Amino acid sequence: MSKPLKQIHLAAHFPGVNNTTVWSDPAAGSHIEFSSFVHFARTAERAKFDFLFLAEGLRLREQGGKIYDLDVVGRPDTFTVLAALAAVTDRLGLTGTINSTFNEPYEVARQFASLDHLSGGRSAWNVVTSWDAFTGENFRRGGFLPQEERYSRAKEFLATAHELFDSWRGDEIIADQATGTFLRDAKAGAFVHQGQHFDIHGRFDVPRSPQGRPVIFQAGDSDEGREFAASDADAIFSRYSTLKEGQAFYTDVKSRLAKYGRRPDQLLILPAATFVLGDTDQEAAELAREVRRQQVSGATAIKHLEFVWNRDLSAYDPEGPLPEVDPVVSEDHISRGRAQVRMYRDPVAIAREWRQLAEANKWSIRDLVINTGNRQTFVGSPATVARTINDFVQADASDGFILVPHITPGGLDPFADKVVPLLQEQGVFRADYEGTTLRDHLGLAHPDAGAGGRGSASKERAAS
Repeated sequence: MSKPLKQIHLAAHFPGVNNTTVWSDPAAGSHIEFSSFVHFARTAERAKFDFLFLAEGLRLREQGGKIYDLDVVGRPDTFTVLAALAAVTDRLGLTGTINSTFNEPYEVARQFASLDHLSGGRSAWNVVTSWDAFTGENFRRGGFLPQEERYSRAKEFLATAHELFDSWRGDEIIADQATGTFLRDAKAGAFVHQGQHFDIHGRFDVPRSPQGRPVIFQAGDSDEGREFAASDADAIFSRYSTLKEGQAFYTDVKSRLAKYGRRPDQLLILPAATFVLGDTDQEAAELAREVRRQQVSGATAIKHLEFVWNRDLSAYDPEGPLPEVDPVVSEDHISRGRAQVRMYRDPVAIAREWRQLAEANKWSIRDLVINTGNRQTFVGSPATVARTINDFVQADASDGFILVPHITPGGLDPFADKVVPLLQEQGVFRADYEGTTLRDHLGLAHPDAGAGGRGSASKERAAS
């Protein structure tokens, strides 16, 4: 008997805070005006996507003492944007990255519970940590936490937030016969938490929201991050976009669930993915090469090389050869607030490897950055892209994808218009929403449904 086809989950990352956005394209628009967010969200909802994802940045990045504005010129507040989008969408999930290192459980839980009410049960929280003191300078506590401690804080932060969400759980309405009024059980909202990172008590002032708690996402790829996701998350972002690497990550993370009493289908694996569509595969390949050159200008190539060399390379010609000098190995890095720096554990070895590649291929600095950087995940005609996405999901390399267009805000439109109908024809993607909450879209149980549950949250609530 053949294995039933898995249903594909699709989401959309608003293309603002990333280095894939092509601002030089005539079709590019603002990434901060509300009309851009509305266009993008409504396209995702028209295509019946699970959710929209909005990243959060707590400080502008710097390089060489200047604001790094090649990929972003501002970072609006996540909660403000998502709350506004709740008013112009009906079914689309609303996911935001909110930091657990520099925020407090009470305020974050209150904001997500409010968003869940405003949206009718469509909120989700991507729980992240922050490793650098550069970001911490914007906060009173400042500084940074070692990796093991920031994950410890994140786990306690999330557990504390859950205690706050659940503090309204099971409360009863009591009728006062004498006055004809209705009173809540006095226990509603009361909480006490004492732990390593938080010692708080009081009363949570937002009643139980439609989803009970927001859907929880996690994006870490370290061993600590994978364990955190396996123990507490509903979905995990993956950076692995090839079939073999995707399958290895999928198998590893799913295998960790059993120790926490969870089934493999209770955690979704959703890699980020970029795409370029053309009428034919050849046309798409040519467009993809053009997009990569647009994404990596000469100035961008020099800045990228400075991440590794850790020195000012502004005097070098991006169309010329790589520097002969070696990178400066130092904890004091030229690029402040850039997580990419941590990817290069041995910059001298990387520089040696890149020089060999450039010499063998006769690449300039810009050519090297273009060819060693991230390529588009899916390139081809709509039929090719639809088939490839389905192959990944059916082969257990992912449960779906979070798409990152290279144009703001209309870059998602071609995918919605040309690829989604093909996936629907194959029977692997919904023709319409079947439920009202994000938990419904993702097939996740409502927290009140009991341990181990999965399925339609709204149906389970109706049956309770």
